[in-house]
Amino acid sequence: MTHKDMSFRVPVLARVEGEGALRVVVNDGKVDTVRLEIYEPPRFFEAFLRGRNYQEPVDITARICGICPVAYQMSAAQAMEQLAGVRVDGQLRELRRLLYCGEWIESHVLHIGFLHAPDFLGYHSGVHIAADHPERIEQVLQLKKVGNDIMQLIGGRPIHPVNVRLGGFYRAPEATELDTLAEPLRWARKAAIELIRWTATFDFPALEIDHEFVSLRHPDEYPICEGRIVSDRGLDIDVSSFGEHFDEIHVAHSTALHGRQRGGETYLTGPLARWANNYDRLPPLVQDLADEVGVGRVERNPFRSILVRGLEVLYAVVEAERIIAGYTRPARPFVDVPARAGTGHGCTEAPRGILYHRYETDDDGVITSARIVPPTAQNQPAIETDLRQLVEGFLANSAEAGDVALLEQRCETAIRNYDPCISCATHFLSVTVDDGGSAPS
Repeated sequence: MTHKDMSFRVPVLARVEGEGALRVVVNDGKVDTVRLEIYEPPRFFEAFLRGRNYQEPVDITARICGICPVAYQMSAAQAMEQLAGVRVDGQLRELRRLLYCGEWIESHVLHIGFLHAPDFLGYHSGVHIAADHPERIEQVLQLKKVGNDIMQLIGGRPIHPVNVRLGGFYRAPEATELDTLAEPLRWARKAAIELIRWTATFDFPALEIDHEFVSLRHPDEYPICEGRIVSDRGLDIDVSSFGEHFDEIHVAHSTALHGRQRGGETYLTGPLARWANNYDRLPPLVQDLADEVGVGRVERNPFRSILVRGLEVLYAVVEAERIIAGYTRPARPFVDVPARAGTGHGCTEAPRGILYHRYETDDDGVITSARIVPPTAQNQPAIETDLRQLVEGFLANSAEAGDVALLEQRCETAIRNYDPCISCATHFLSVTVDDGGSAPS
């Protein structure tokens, strides 16, 4: 086999959350097929939310993912509160933001240290890194623990938090309880800076992408819990208009839907998009460190997204410190959210990008329709576009063109650039049965 005719399939992608494969076929020197094949069984969350009480999605959708449950809780709560005409603000809003900071820290640090760094250092896993550099992995684990501790304190436990409810929380912590996080966060600030400087030493493959960057944007802060949906090419819409601008389609090789714009164009959400659309909302400390490690206002090399994730860890640490310093316990841990007929929309910034929820309810608050659009489903077409561009560039490089093993490794790394959460993406699959009663397709 020469580089003019080659094919390979990675049957099980390593160091991603969920089950997927990669398929690449090259015929006569031209890329014929590039597919991110997601075969994890669909989980039908939208379907079994129908008929449930309007208060239940906050708990049910959190079970979609053990890494980013807060994202599902916040998007679900936001949608139901918007439907009811209720706004959560003040210290309750700050507590939600603090909880979300904990999730950003633990999720991003897990990705940086254990899922992505091995690609750049020539190791099979973070465990193998630990054998040679135990102090680095100890630092990563301790940083992740800081994020988990925030989620434990605010959410009741670090995985699938149980203290979140519509309108706020079942219990708001005392200020003295939050004060216990101050010292770990001071350490985390220094550790995050060291982690970013470490990742900046990696050798990043060259790749320049041209996707439209889509994220939330807030008038006063780096977006986490709320904002308008914007892009670097002029999109600026209310969250309730998501369905008018974005679609999902079925593809034969994936149990997850593929996101696209109404005109058919791909787009990208996640850290690179948040960074490009909200650089001016970052504190000087983060901007200065970005300048030091060579990350500009816009970063279009997805291999360098590991740096942006590290910078977002630092931002989340600084933001958590700010919230704790100004916290006073609210008089009530929640505001009432009544049952009401209508349609509600919610969108927050999960670590991997915007997570959209829409619910319709009847007069009794029973859910009649649900839609959940996770970031990995939105990013799949962009990932495949990146892979095609990567393979084409690889084939054009005569020094590397025949090294199939290197190409395979680089393609896997390119997929991990986006920290895909495949389990989040596999929510729906159309099922048809023919007149003869054959098996579902």
